[in-house]
Amino acid sequence: MYRRIRDLREDSDLTQREVARILNCSQQVYSNYELGQRDVPTDILIRLSEFYNVSVDYMLGITNNPKINK
Repeated sequence: MYRRIRDLREDSDLTQREVARILNCSQQVYSNYELGQRDVPTDILIRLSEFYNVSVDYMLGITNNPKINK
């Protein structure tokens, strides 16, 4: 999951600081999410999923299909 979070950010050409600002957390906290040094809270995972327009299942590595099934 942590690799996916970083890959999504990099694919969007965003810095850690920019994503941290969107999530209303510090760059260090966000960096810890990407490095797997801190568990990603459910609400943050949902916000990232909505921001990148991918499913939570994709972010968690349950599926390789990033599309949101509705």
